[in-house]
Amino acid sequence: MSAAPRLPLPRPGAFWGSYPQRRPGSPPPLAASAWLPVARVLAHRVRAVRNLRDDGIEAARVRLLREGLAPGAVVQALAAVVPVVQRTLGHALFDHQLFAACALLDNRLAEMATGEGKSLAVAVAAAVAALAGVPVHVATANDYLAERDLQAALALFTALGLSAACVAGGDEPSARRAAYACDIVYTSARELAFDWLRDHLQAGPAGLQRHAVALSGDAAPLPLMRGLCMAILDEADAILLDEACVPLVIAQAAPNAARRAFLWQALAIARRLEGADHHPDASGTREQLTDAGREAVRAASAALGGPWQRTRYREEAVATALTALHRCQRDRDYLVRDGRLELLDTLTGRVAAGRAWSRGLQAAVELKEGCTPTPDSETAAQVTYQRFFRGYLRLCGVSGTLVEARAELAAVYGLQVVAVPRRQPSRCVRLPTRLYADAASLWPAVAERAGRLAAAGRPVLVGTDSVADSEALSACLAGAGLAHQVLNARHDAQEAAIVATAGRAGCITVATRMAGRGTDIALDEAARAAGGLHVLACQHNPSARQDRQLWGRAARQGEPGSVEAWVVADAGTPLGRRAGAWLRAWCLRLPQFLSDRREQGLRAQLLLQDEGWERRRG
Repeated sequence: MSAAPRLPLPRPGAFWGSYPQRRPGSPPPLAASAWLPVARVLAHRVRAVRNLRDDGIEAARVRLLREGLAPGAVVQALAAVVPVVQRTLGHALFDHQLFAACALLDNRLAEMATGEGKSLAVAVAAAVAALAGVPVHVATANDYLAERDLQAALALFTALGLSAACVAGGDEPSARRAAYACDIVYTSARELAFDWLRDHLQAGPAGLQRHAVALSGDAAPLPLMRGLCMAILDEADAILLDEACVPLVIAQAAPNAARRAFLWQALAIARRLEGADHHPDASGTREQLTDAGREAVRAASAALGGPWQRTRYREEAVATALTALHRCQRDRDYLVRDGRLELLDTLTGRVAAGRAWSRGLQAAVELKEGCTPTPDSETAAQVTYQRFFRGYLRLCGVSGTLVEARAELAAVYGLQVVAVPRRQPSRCVRLPTRLYADAASLWPAVAERAGRLAAAGRPVLVGTDSVADSEALSACLAGAGLAHQVLNARHDAQEAAIVATAGRAGCITVATRMAGRGTDIALDEAARAAGGLHVLACQHNPSARQDRQLWGRAARQGEPGSVEAWVVADAGTPLGRRAGAWLRAWCLRLPQFLSDRREQGLRAQLLLQDEGWERRRG
């Protein structure tokens, strides 16, 4: 079989144009070793890196520019980068990190165990690609991780003669444009997608808006980005799967006072309905009217005119109001701060700056809480992470939890998952799961357990579902006279300081999902000698991948540690001694399995809707 011709590397220029990106419908690039045993090929490249004489960075750069990211050129470049890592960062680049870097440069997803040095592997892969002249975007889960990882790798990039910058929420367009002009850009996936949407909106259908500006004689505004050449995703499953259930929308103001008044009336009617008038839908995220509820809404709105005479319109409005009243919970789904509503990311526990609910739900919750109303708006541009990241000409990523979703990642993004061998065997001790009937019995037991562990010199991390849960546990700990610290969305400004002390002997840290992905808790010597970090998971995570992320805070890089899950059981879960451990585990895993299937279907439906919206846009 003859080899397919190798395309030039994606970068602005004569071949790819000024804004390179993959056209809709075109297939993703195959990995260079797509038809060979992956682990064997990558391991061979690692051995070649170790055995190759270092001819220097400039020689590696010249070969990369000539041959692209061909295996031989990549091996030579990695051999040149290894001593620079040692010299600038002060620590060695291990074989498993080279293995992961090779996988990333081969258009793959690499599953690395937590604590195995994913950030350094990403930095090395980004540096090699940038030496080849490819503009690289390193996408992380949030601004905090983007800034942290850039600062950790900046000395390496500088020594290699590469420019690097970070894009964060709140940056002005001029600062963003300057950052994207660098060889390597660290930012959150959200900022990347929104900046592409801004460029897309400015260009308009087939670039008509920019062409119209040019005809008027005015200078056309420059795009923020240089195209979608290459993206390396840190915590790839969080970005490509978990975050892909919500479309990203750029809205423009569309004041509609009558709509807000209509929602206020809907909220008043919803408050008068009884329990038999409504129930949650199959997803458990929205309320639906029963037949009795529809009749009650019809009767309550009979004297109202205008839109209240349209059956479907009034029923949807009241269902939205019921969702605001019964499904959206303060300190779990949102915070109220300084008279404004701030939504919480259900995956990370952080404030989702700039995010708003759609279909009137945002306004309904604001009315419920008496907050300053957000101006009404309409959609100007939208994209899902699925459609956005499929637009990159080279795409790869790394995470500690990819294997469970490898089929969907291959089907949607054309990406193969390869497991990276551990550097050292895991010393994590997994203790049995305990189930409790309610929160009133759970939190005192957790406080007692944390106190005993802390007295023995163990640092303890307790993971909770929400701000409200973390504060309830904090009250129990305070009542027991136990010193502790709390990491949730109310204390996000102190995140770095809290994480820095969480690994000290006897320290108890209560956290929401903010202490999951990307959180590296360093142990002091006393904590290590006492047995390492103990993770006590009190979370109902919708996916087993998220369970593994929290557990992965303990026993990193061959250190000692232990994990256990103490949770409030759902109704019907067997709690007695006769219920075997396997039965209790199955009762906990079954909801996660069903949730994964439901979320996968939702992502597929959302992608179809997004593609249809883009076709209609022209």
